[in-house]
Amino acid sequence: MTGPSTHTASAPAPRSSVPAAALPLGMLCVLGALSAFGPLSTDMYLPGLPAMARGLHTSESTIQLTLSSCLVGLAVGQLLAGPLSDALGRRRPLLAGLLAFVLASAICAPAPSLGVLLALRFVQGMAGSAGIAIARAIVRDRTDGIAAARVYALLMVVTGLGPIFAPVAGGLLLHVTDWRGIFLALAAIGIAILAASALLVPETLAPAERHRGGLATTRAAFGTLARDRRYVANVFAGSFSAAALLAWVSGAPFVLEHIHHLSPQLFSFAFAANGAGIIVARQLASRYVGRVGPARVMLAGNVCQAAGTIGALGFTLTDPALGPLLVCIFISISSVGAIMPMAIALAMQDHPERAGSASGLLGFTQFTLGSAAAPLVGIAGTATALPLAITMCCGACASAASSLTLRRLSGSGAGSAPGAR
Repeated sequence: MTGPSTHTASAPAPRSSVPAAALPLGMLCVLGALSAFGPLSTDMYLPGLPAMARGLHTSESTIQLTLSSCLVGLAVGQLLAGPLSDALGRRRPLLAGLLAFVLASAICAPAPSLGVLLALRFVQGMAGSAGIAIARAIVRDRTDGIAAARVYALLMVVTGLGPIFAPVAGGLLLHVTDWRGIFLALAAIGIAILAASALLVPETLAPAERHRGGLATTRAAFGTLARDRRYVANVFAGSFSAAALLAWVSGAPFVLEHIHHLSPQLFSFAFAANGAGIIVARQLASRYVGRVGPARVMLAGNVCQAAGTIGALGFTLTDPALGPLLVCIFISISSVGAIMPMAIALAMQDHPERAGSASGLLGFTQFTLGSAAAPLVGIAGTATALPLAITMCCGACASAASSLTLRRLSGSGAGSAPGAR
């Protein structure tokens, strides 16, 4: 396993000595907004998904491919943006990706057919992925250990606001526009984040630390990461957990609006409650990570997520009432707020010299599993929530298994606080 880099970042202080609180508030907010490109791209248009299916003259299960194509773009784009930022620095790829996101979102609005929209959603996802991958790399450039875990947890607050406000905003927009107007709103949001990034996010990777080896260097970096069993275990722990979340994102509109007959507005508020739960879980994770270490916090989140999805599966099989199902879903989705920041911090911990590549491979795995899970939830049509419950349960249990594998790899050090100073 590769040890910490001996290079000094362009930050005023070494990575390991910079606490979370030392990062400027404005920069933290922008990094959080960049990390939220996933929920912004996938959640804001969810209330209009059934209307989109009618407008494009396709089935409701087929229209879910617009979500899958965006997720594939988010996955592939991170695999490119991360290594590119290791070679060119963080700012240039970041700003270029944001500009491409704005253009792709604007062009999605007048899409004349499902095929055109699928292609544009893929491009939109690829462009937005630059913000996600590079934000994680910037945090690793500036922080280390427990400080990094706390920053990633702080970013989950802003990221958690995405599932709260994005579907609510989408539902409210449907009062004054149609689903096409939602994509114009995404373009406007992209413009605001582009401007904030240009003003508030400095270059964090000094020229001396950049990789100039091109494809060979990138391939070597990915090979090193793939051979690091601790990195792989952490990546899968976070990615399978995220797959359960993305399965819910994909299936929620049809489960809540069709099976349980909620209006788009009520769906938005029911869906947004889970975002609030993510923020609460993040607060708890940040509070206890310094005491018990990131791995134990993540495992506690795994236990809660697995219990919630098992309960959701049980209620889906035995009780058609909405209330118990929503409680179990709330527990499951909220747990992501504890699992994801710890998984990211642990995965990135030992690879500061290839932070962009580590972030890109992590994001690629996360969104690839998510894009695979999304269409599974509609495999039996929109009359039953059983495929959704099964998919979420499998994802949560696989994440827990990855965390347990990590503990076996690490022995008694699994619960330690790596990088604590």
